[in-house]
Amino acid sequence: MTPRILVTRRWPASVERVLADRFDTTFNQDDTPLAPSQLSDAFRQFDAVLPTVSDKLPASVFPDKDVRTRLLANFGVGFSHIDIDAARARGMTVTNTPGVLTDCTADIALALLLAAARRAGEGERQLRAGAWTGWCPTHMIGSKVSGKTIGIIGMGRIGKATAKRAHFGFDMKVVFYNRSKVDDETVRAMGARQLASVEEMLAEADFVSLHCPGGAENRHLINAARLRAMKPGAFLINTARGDVVDQEALIAALESGQIAGAGLDVYDGEPAVPAALLRLENVVLLPHLGSATEETRVAMGMRAVDNLTAFFEGRAVPDKVA
Repeated sequence: MTPRILVTRRWPASVERVLADRFDTTFNQDDTPLAPSQLSDAFRQFDAVLPTVSDKLPASVFPDKDVRTRLLANFGVGFSHIDIDAARARGMTVTNTPGVLTDCTADIALALLLAAARRAGEGERQLRAGAWTGWCPTHMIGSKVSGKTIGIIGMGRIGKATAKRAHFGFDMKVVFYNRSKVDDETVRAMGARQLASVEEMLAEADFVSLHCPGGAENRHLINAARLRAMKPGAFLINTARGDVVDQEALIAALESGQIAGAGLDVYDGEPAVPAALLRLENVVLLPHLGSATEETRVAMGMRAVDNLTAFFEGRAVPDKVA
């Protein structure tokens, strides 16, 4: 019997064609996040569910009986939106899509860094509003990027890719914090220095870029105390997960000028964004665009297809996380 699968959001058309050809596939035609009750029902009706970061899957969503789903093939590298213990307790395998979104997410991190430092968002808003009165020596002075120090929290694939762009593209010095020791050819080529604590790294960095997983372990890793530990003229860049940053503490730091600015692609509780963030000029806000290129989104989808195909053919899945 052909496995019955549910795709919770619309995926690139080329990937959807493959899914429809290989499996008995149901697509969420509305392309809006499913309600908890709909997700619970899906676990009783489908052999596999293909969620995204927009699908919150806490323990309460998982039925206690009559569970049909055996695989959660997540569209994305992060899986903090899934209660892994609850899935495992019901015999579900969970997979993700690592590796394929590294470059595009690193590109967005650098885009946010540059835009925040050079006040690009603020400048564009002024221009579009017809408020620009012409060039003058003191107009919209920002911060130089070249030659500054970037601090990376989480020196995995995306952290390294971001650091490489900063170092080789903008001659930036690289310091980083990572829980495990990182000493490889890439790190040595950049002359990157691993520091013993987050605080030690924050004290040195002009730009702090977050590339660590979300979830309970890293929730509010950047809090009020750590924002105070940053340089007064420093910038915070977050392309990781929204819950890594205490948003209220960040708003206070931006409002008071405790740090110079921020660039955010992710938010705690997205798509909701605090009104206070929307009002601030010294923060650049993007709507979770890290992996949003045609090439990357197709590659993510095909990685999920590979996991699905391997699972239902009885082979080891390439990207098992639980």
